[in-house]
Amino acid sequence: MPESNFIDHVRIYCRSGKGGRGSMHLHHAKYNYNGGPDGGNGGRGGHIILRGNRNLWTLLHLRYQKHIMAGNGGDGGPCRSSGKDGNDVYIEVPCGTVVYNAESGKYICDVTSHGQEVVLLKGGRGGLGNFEFRTSTNQAPRYAQPGEPMQEMQVIMQLKLLADVGLVGFPNAGKSTLLSSVSAARPKIANYPFTTLEPSLGIVSYRNDKSFVMADIPGIIEGASEGRGIGLRFLSHIERNSLLLFMISCESDNIKEDYNILLNELIQYNPDLCKKSRILAITKCDMIDEELEHLLKEELPDDLPVIFISSVSGKGLQELKDTIWKSLNSHDNTFDSKGDDHIVHKDLNTHNINLDLLYFEDDEDINRAGTEQDTDIIYV
Repeated sequence: MPESNFIDHVRIYCRSGKGGRGSMHLHHAKYNYNGGPDGGNGGRGGHIILRGNRNLWTLLHLRYQKHIMAGNGGDGGPCRSSGKDGNDVYIEVPCGTVVYNAESGKYICDVTSHGQEVVLLKGGRGGLGNFEFRTSTNQAPRYAQPGEPMQEMQVIMQLKLLADVGLVGFPNAGKSTLLSSVSAARPKIANYPFTTLEPSLGIVSYRNDKSFVMADIPGIIEGASEGRGIGLRFLSHIERNSLLLFMISCESDNIKEDYNILLNELIQYNPDLCKKSRILAITKCDMIDEELEHLLKEELPDDLPVIFISSVSGKGLQELKDTIWKSLNSHDNTFDSKGDDHIVHKDLNTHNINLDLLYFEDDEDINRAGTEQDTDIIYV
């Protein structure tokens, strides 16, 4: 299987610069033997700074950059000469990047907008020279401060796609087909489980030149929150979506039960996901008539909008877009009403994250890995 360029997890060792030493120097010049202290201050160590870049869509450029270190501050000198500040290092990341401590899994920071800068690690302050310690009773101090030490940390950077609508469903529920029908995106479509191995984004056109972004997430199976299949690998992308569109095929034996399984997997992964707006779409409805559709309505959950669609014939697609747009612009779903607190990042379980690539020889290996009960697969 060819290696994918979609990299949404990287582990990096970061180290800021240490501060320079202050100078302990007494001025000596001809005709001025007691010039007094004139030791300069040390320079500040360089910072490690994250900067959002909308032109990046993956963390591929950081995959082989395992060590990022800022410059150290220069030492102070005589004649009150200050040391040079260490060079800051800017790490360009795509918008939607979340940073965690690699050892504890604790959330550190979040970069969501273009040009946003976040200081990940501060450089050490430079030490004060002996000129700063002069007083009326201590006119010739013979000591200076050392610079502050650097900060170091191993971090995990995780990209969570920024999209308005996230497609949630079992493998072969028609998610990729829907995305290709309502947008210009062309994800891979085939009749076998786990066709989609990485998220795809598409811009859906709406009335009066309006649009919204839809994300196709790889299929989720029962037990995904515990590591089964490849669902756990991409559940983090759903945390960014404003609205969740559940997609279940009309061929399902029990649509309501399948919906509850999907919802339970999301809640097990992050309980805050249940607070997001939800819509249920019954797919592949070109294969059933109105009488069977009426019978299915009696078994559907009644706590969310339900729409019967067919991506092949176009049935219900305009109604679906109308419902999505109405929900996205409702008061309960606006950013101002929820504020920053509606995006809650779950701490990472560092024991379940393997940042080494897993290779599979063919599609049968992928299907087998996703269906075996005792296999924990995490894609990178």
